Amino acid sequence: MNQIITPIFRMFDVEKAREFYVEFLGFRIDWEHRYEDHFPLYMQISSPSCTLHLSEHHGDACPGSAIRVQVENIELFHQSLLRQGYKYACPDIEETPWETREVSVTDPFGNRLHFYQPVDHS
Repeated sequence: MNQIITPIFRMFDVEKAREFYVEFLGFRIDWEHRYEDHFPLYMQISSPSCTLHLSEHHGDACPGSAIRVQVENIELFHQSLLRQGYKYACPDIEETPWETREVSVTDPFGNRLHFYQPVDHS
């Protein structure tokens, strides 16, 4: 059985979430749900590497969470982020002692995303 894990991140501002996740990181919005107009938004976003849920609902998640997302080509991913010219982040690639290369960013709500690629020793 193939298991899929979908993290939920708390958000407090839909426009800032869209700017960060869609415009900067390149996620696409899969769907959005509100029980009624002016109710909190719950949405699913995805990229080739992962799927996330973002929620304005109190109690769905705590701000300040973190996830790790493995990517195919960290250099290409890093360059795509720099090209966006996002004024709130300009991440570098970090070489870690646990033999990964990582690009880490923090969303406007304090959630951290660590995109990584294992170091290839071949």
